[in-house]
This record gives sequence, structure tokens and C-alpha cells, in this order.
Amino acid sequence: MKEDKIIEDPRYKQCNKEAIMGLILGIANLIWWFIWGYGLGSKPVSEYTYILGFPTWFFMSCIVGGIVFSILTVIMINKYFKDMSLEGLTEEEIKKYREEFQ
Repeated sequence: MKEDKIIEDPRYKQCNKEAIMGLILGIANLIWWFIWGYGLGSKPVSEYTYILGFPTWFFMSCIVGGIVFSILTVIMINKYFKDMSLEGLTEEEIKKYREEFQ
């Protein structure tokens, strides 16, 4: 009985890199939010400073953080993510992807 050789799809490596990068960006966003929100937000209300009518801790954690991490997401996707088909690959396409993603 002939055993079929299993060939690992070379796109998995790229998918794993993209997933790890997304996870790191999400954790960095959480850390940013936590530091600004709890760092400055733990003062008494009478000591708050305001930016555009918002407490500084809220402005930096939610508004600036949202803008910064949205921009970082767009940069990350445009620079590091690859557009690839989700269809099955032929032997030639597997060789092409191996060369491209190595």
C-alpha cells in the first residue's frame, strides 16, 4: 500500500506570523489603555487635567490610543501582511509560496 506524502502548506508560516503580530498589537493596546487609564485615572477628580473637555487619562487612553493603534494596524497590514489565496495549492504553487515566504 502506497503512503501519501503529506506536504505542509507554506502559507501556514505566514498566517502564524500575522496572528502573532495581531496578538502583540492587541496586547500593546491593552497595556497603553491600562497605563493611561489607571495611571492617571486613579487620582482624585479635583486633580484631573482636561484636554478638549475630556479628562487627560480618558483622552490619552481612549481617543489617542484608538487613533494610534488604528494607524499602527493599517501600517502593519500594508507592510507585513500578504494577500494569498485560500484555495488548495498545486505542487508548482507550493514551490512558489515556499520561495516567497522564506
